[in-house]
Amino acid sequence: MRITLCLAGLGLFLCGCSHVALSGSDLDQVNRPVFLSRIDEGAGPESRVFRDDATYAAKLKTLAPEEADRRLRLKLVKAVSRFALSDRLRADTLAFLPQERPWTNVVDAAQVASALDSFLVEEVPAHEPNYALLKPFGADSVVEFVVEHYGMRSEGGKAGAYVKGFARMFRIDSGQEIWRQSFSKDAVEAGMSNLDPFWVGKNPLLFRNQIDLLLDDAARGFAKELSPADRRHGAALKPGAGELQTAPDDTQAAGTQTPAAPRPPPPPPDDELPPPDGAAP
Repeated sequence: MRITLCLAGLGLFLCGCSHVALSGSDLDQVNRPVFLSRIDEGAGPESRVFRDDATYAAKLKTLAPEEADRRLRLKLVKAVSRFALSDRLRADTLAFLPQERPWTNVVDAAQVASALDSFLVEEVPAHEPNYALLKPFGADSVVEFVVEHYGMRSEGGKAGAYVKGFARMFRIDSGQEIWRQSFSKDAVEAGMSNLDPFWVGKNPLLFRNQIDLLLDDAARGFAKELSPADRRHGAALKPGAGELQTAPDDTQAAGTQTPAAPRPPPPPPDDELPPPDGAAP
């Protein structure tokens, strides 16, 4: 039975499908999958740095922690777009997968974006797409990545990025899930380098660089889960074999790049955090 049983209190209770392992036999039945990603409307970016960690109180002086978090959040918004963050999971997972069926027969990202129209841009609210629109491309299953929370937090004077969500694979016709995996990547828990929030205020790309590392790590785990050991492995296809050969990141192919959302207006001058200490990281 694939449903994970979790221990709660003194008894065993059924957990809501937090993990469904992909079997080789289920994967062998997949012919033409779709890879897509989306991000929940209220996913973020979130800043829980100054409210959750009193270490910065002296540095903030009279600036309230809630206001400091608001200002930091404005910087995080500028660091990475919603689409770029969620789509990195899709592109990286596809790149880490072996070059064998069905991963060599994935529906092209440009066709997916065209079929789902505004779904794959900076749309708010981020509605769940109509997966039936993908069937004309021969798609029989969907590998979907959903980002539910992301941002920055701090603990004991050490701050870092985090991202949480889930991934799943399901059949389009029946809706049956054949794989599901939740994920939670946290730079503070992982012992990564401190992401000084005051330096992030000056250079928001520091946040993007760290969260990209977390997303890459999640994608490697997804690729491993999508490569079950008990399947009948298909041999690597030869050129001209009739299936699509997917590039490591097909969003960068000519003519397939989704237009970036307009940049948000810069915050007013009084929305700055206190200056950072020491040399730039």
